[in-house]
Amino acid sequence: QVQLVESGGGLVQPGGSLRLSCAASGSIFSTYAMTWYRQAPGKQRELVAHITSGGSTNHADSVQGRFTISRDNAKNTMYLQMNSLKPEDTAVYYCNAELANGTDYWGKGTLVTVSS
Repeated sequence: QVQLVESGGGLVQPGGSLRLSCAASGSIFSTYAMTWYRQAPGKQRELVAHITSGGSTNHADSVQGRFTISRDNAKNTMYLQMNSLKPEDTAVYYCNAELANGTDYWGKGTLVTVSS
């Protein structure tokens, strides 16, 4: 069983920045593939950014150049640095962990609101 806890969400003005964190339980965090998803009101959940156990990353086109995913295996934590935020980035952000055996786990999410 893996527990994931997101934090760092909140209200920010357009153009501002936030850093989300996802703290994971388990002693083999370094082997997990980790992903940030988001779900805006009335929309389907979408992939934001992904980082492999080896540290390779990819980002959705909509956030490329503005968001950066990273991980600190010593702290069992994944991050999402979000810069130049736009109103359309408003959503609940979820972290997902995929284990080597294919099992995956979800956090409960953290709300990001971008508004003036």
